[in-house]
Amino acid sequence: MNPINILGINVNTYNKQEVLAKLVFFLTSDKQHYLATPNPEMILEATSRDEELFYILNKADLSLPDGMGLKIAAWFLGSSISRITGADLTKDILALAEKNNQKVAVLNWGNGLSSAENISQALANQYPGLKFIAQDIARKVIGQDDIIEVVKKFQPTIIFVALGAPWQEKFIFHNLSKLSSIKIAIGVGGVFDFLTKKIKRAPKILRAIGLEWLWRLAKQPWRWRRIYRATIVFPAKFFLWRFIYPFKYRPNVVCLLYQTEQGRGGEIIYKILIVERADEPGHWQLPQGGRDGEDLLTAGQRELAEEINSSKFKPVVALDKLHVYEFGEKISKFGVKARLARGYKGQKQGLFIAEFFGGDEDIKINHWEHRNWQWVNDSELVSQVHPLRRQATKIFLNKFKQIVADK
Repeated sequence: MNPINILGINVNTYNKQEVLAKLVFFLTSDKQHYLATPNPEMILEATSRDEELFYILNKADLSLPDGMGLKIAAWFLGSSISRITGADLTKDILALAEKNNQKVAVLNWGNGLSSAENISQALANQYPGLKFIAQDIARKVIGQDDIIEVVKKFQPTIIFVALGAPWQEKFIFHNLSKLSSIKIAIGVGGVFDFLTKKIKRAPKILRAIGLEWLWRLAKQPWRWRRIYRATIVFPAKFFLWRFIYPFKYRPNVVCLLYQTEQGRGGEIIYKILIVERADEPGHWQLPQGGRDGEDLLTAGQRELAEEINSSKFKPVVALDKLHVYEFGEKISKFGVKARLARGYKGQKQGLFIAEFFGGDEDIKINHWEHRNWQWVNDSELVSQVHPLRRQATKIFLNKFKQIVADK
């Protein structure tokens, strides 16, 4: 069954029976499987602030919508989806594990409402036949080798990571391959607080009509910012993505980073940085990204710093309105078509030129966005980028040559 896409995040449309059948299949499979339960707040985080989370969510083997906001969004897309909450899914998985004699590990945020001891007591009482371990851990994506070794020794087939988003999703992504016994990994946030009765779930009637958020606001008023984002910001952003952006071009900045070296004849040789897309081997391009309301110079500096994880460059110039293009069907972001990832019909690009004064060791590209980088001579730039990028790259290179000629 094909997923639908909401604000760039793929979500599955399976009903509960189909999900349970998938879980049984996953447990008998030779592969590891990551389950995501995106809600409106998580999708907002992934699409506006956290590109790694965007990447990880779209790599999930099963992405189950959690939140009435996603059900309503799907309706506007002409689809009907079953809302499967993380709390209900967790109970289903625990029951399945107990019935099939599968070992379970729970990695719990040590500063949360429920401790590992609380969780252990709740599981022992509610699932007496379940074999499990529960451990308190820090909100760290890597560097918890002692915990990894504890889990390895126990050899579970199912792991729940209860760190909250985005820590739990990133922990699973970076550590799942180290735990070869795991067949199903899922991030569950504060779900175990319901099992330990640290938090009381909303009455069924409120859950059924999509007002669970109102219950949470009454019980936990300090969560108002999160609830505001889920109930006000998410619908507004979805409306723009679905009905406004498809008719507009997204403001975009292309970053041309260069360094110089002296040729044998004393001439200056310009080396320009290009990057290879992680989702498409062989697709080389100049670094680029959205402006999101920023002026071109500010956006260029931020985007370049994010792309190379270094601030060792000096801005030279920012030039607006140089190139406009439509996305079409081939251009994608982490496997998601660009017109879905951002909602726009295409991009209008400006150019940010900067001179690099660091060393190669200072450049650290993001694994979710790029797989490689290299310096190329300015004379070879156009031939080195992907054919889709050549028309725009010619424009940017000509502007660059004009700028350096005037220096």
